[in-house]
Amino acid sequence: MRITRLLLSASAAGLALGATPAFAQDSAADGANEEEAIIVTARRQNERLQDVPASVAVLSAATLENTGAKNADDFAQLTPGVTIVTGTAEAGDTQINIRGINGARDAESSVALVVDGILKTNTAQLNQVQGTLRQVEILKGPQGALYGRNAAAGAIVLQTLKPKDVLEGGAKVSYANENTWDASAYISTPLGESAGLVVSGSFQHTDGFFRNIFLGNSKTVDDKESFNVDGRLVVKAGDNTEFDVKVRYAEFHGASLPFNASFHLPNFAAVNPAFYEDVDAHEFRFYNNIRATNDQESFDASIKVEHNFDSMKLVAWALYSDTKQDLVADGTSADFARYISAAQPAGAATVNSCFATTLANRGFPVNQPGAIGQIPVPFIFAPANGSTFGPYSNTTCDGIQYQLRNQRDFSAEVRLVSTGDGPVSWQLGAYYLNIDRQTGVSLSGDTGAGVIKNLYNGPTTANPTSLLLADQFDTNVYAAFGSLEFKPNDQFKAGLALRYDIEDRASSSLVPTATDPFTGGPINPGQAFGPLTPKSASYKQLQPKITLSYTPSSELNIYANWGIGFKSGGFNNQGSSAIINGNFNNGVTPGTINANVRINDDYRKEKSSAFEAGIKGTLLDNRITFDLAGYYTRITDMQFFEFFVGSFGLLRVVSNIDTVDVKGAEINLTAKVVDGFKLFGSFNVTDSEIKKNSSRPYTVGNKSPYTADWTLNVGADIKVPVTDSLRITGRADYRLTGPTWFHTVQDQERPTLFSGLLPISALALPAVVGNARYDVAQRDKFGVFNARLGLETDRYHLVAFAENLFNKKYIAEAIPAIEFGGSFISPGGRRLIGVEAGMKF
Repeated sequence: MRITRLLLSASAAGLALGATPAFAQDSAADGANEEEAIIVTARRQNERLQDVPASVAVLSAATLENTGAKNADDFAQLTPGVTIVTGTAEAGDTQINIRGINGARDAESSVALVVDGILKTNTAQLNQVQGTLRQVEILKGPQGALYGRNAAAGAIVLQTLKPKDVLEGGAKVSYANENTWDASAYISTPLGESAGLVVSGSFQHTDGFFRNIFLGNSKTVDDKESFNVDGRLVVKAGDNTEFDVKVRYAEFHGASLPFNASFHLPNFAAVNPAFYEDVDAHEFRFYNNIRATNDQESFDASIKVEHNFDSMKLVAWALYSDTKQDLVADGTSADFARYISAAQPAGAATVNSCFATTLANRGFPVNQPGAIGQIPVPFIFAPANGSTFGPYSNTTCDGIQYQLRNQRDFSAEVRLVSTGDGPVSWQLGAYYLNIDRQTGVSLSGDTGAGVIKNLYNGPTTANPTSLLLADQFDTNVYAAFGSLEFKPNDQFKAGLALRYDIEDRASSSLVPTATDPFTGGPINPGQAFGPLTPKSASYKQLQPKITLSYTPSSELNIYANWGIGFKSGGFNNQGSSAIINGNFNNGVTPGTINANVRINDDYRKEKSSAFEAGIKGTLLDNRITFDLAGYYTRITDMQFFEFFVGSFGLLRVVSNIDTVDVKGAEINLTAKVVDGFKLFGSFNVTDSEIKKNSSRPYTVGNKSPYTADWTLNVGADIKVPVTDSLRITGRADYRLTGPTWFHTVQDQERPTLFSGLLPISALALPAVVGNARYDVAQRDKFGVFNARLGLETDRYHLVAFAENLFNKKYIAEAIPAIEFGGSFISPGGRRLIGVEAGMKF
């Protein structure tokens, strides 16, 4: 009954809007005529969008041009039921949520990225520009039977420009406020009668919206610069064989971790309201003494071959990918007094710098409720002259964090596909993947003498390492898959797809045996409980998918599907469990708490079972198109990212939520009012509930994290002729995103580090005073309005554009650190107004 009510509410909302987005029913790829049927490859076969028995959102070449969309962030904003968090920590840090299933940071993605038929495996590439796009298809629901691992929430399928037998090319450049530049160009040329080449490139630069007030209002908070070069060579070897070779190189350089802290300590609010702050009310200010940086370099090379036999086609491809990325930023350790004393003389320089920079910055206006006093001793232990810094302060007392994430992978697939016209079609194939990944997080002392970009620095260096978590991860994936579809007549078809994945994983610690010069213990606290030994595990999963479709006419499709999604389990940095237990699951030793949180050094595989039913069709000679769907998903062992800070430094881990139920509905409508004028809109509503969570048992009944309660898209698209060769073009998009929780802990009150410290502090307050309440950690609904208006001919265009025209202030992400007593929050994009000019031939 509840799913029926959700479906009816979505339908009513959509009909009230009177129109919806032009993704699923937009014009076809490569600029095909609007009246032509859209052909998609989402199910690894060419078929009309109208005939696909699943929810698929499509952005055509025309829509991409009219909206300026070029990466996953843009695609998500145009698609109902899809939200994204990207670039808040680093460029390769992207989590896409589709219908309540989220990609956990530091785990594998839940959304497959497929470019020109090749499955990309590195999550760092999810939000990169992938060449000259001609069509984007977003599949919702588990696609594991088609694409295997990491397609539990869905898949993004991209088609880029393929060379033709004529010379063509284009270029465009745009400029907006904050010194924001975006330029791209491509050329496609035939090479004789049987080959063709496409070369493309793009460049982006911005100074960002925020400034570092401590570093002379420098443009070093959210600045970024990136470029990529793509090449594609297609060679036909006779009538039946085609080779498709691609090479890609990209770089990113910019800032990292543009976060502030927002505290959620209600019992201190009477002293200063900022101790109990709603995340949406925070005014962002940045003043870290370290220039935060993020650098990423990636290289891809692939080859695909297709060969047609009499009644089948062979498709085989291989991909090599190499991505290197690191970041440097301030630490978060000042308020935990990590660098106010040293167990070894080698740490004296860091301690002296901490005291000196605290005194030098006494009274500096840090974000409330912070205050820099005369000495770096925490305020609760030195009320007269102590300090409350908050994270990322302008002193050296935070230390320096360095994070490294490098990955090389090789993958290959071979597939046989039927090509006959009979009632039965089939596919059969096999897949292999090897991943070589190194990750590391280090925290080092800051002597004020600059940054050394190493995971481990000796005690006598300018950045003596005091905490290190670093591991080598090796993965081998083997899969076999097949599908069978039966179409006895023009009205009915049924399909069954099966895929079996085996994922063998191994990890070994890269942490040397060394002493932290400040605590006197090992640089990885887990080493105190014994050596860090290599670990291995194997994760296996059968992923079936069943589809049914009934088409009483070519204008109507009634469908249903069910499938299993799968994400492999894996390993946290070794020593993670020991750190959590030692710092947060005690409560007996004075100064400690028992938070009842369970983190393991490994996390379990995630499995989802999803059912969807819907109806899609057209009315009034294709002037109105509609798509209505309802869905129910049960996720077992949902992977979830947790962030911990304390006297040990910082820790990133993945935990499991045992059971989460998600149900919802969505509607898409498009109305072609007159030639050249479209209205569109969509509405999605998602109801999620945590049914079991042994990691944090008290969160049962809460909502799935990172899942918006609903999304709403409305807008219009116009193209009006002025003369035979000149047209006015316009596009308006309004996206409203509903309330969103970012953690499993939501309305609860929980003990924090302050609950343990206050009773033994100079304030001698009861533990309950230090408790946090997280009802203020929910992001409220927010709306963003984008618009474009311009002139175009067949060869040239000039467009004025606005992103977030009304300058809505919202947060991109909140990362609650439950035992810290607050959230780390990052701002969303502010208003951009600019102009774009382009040409093509």
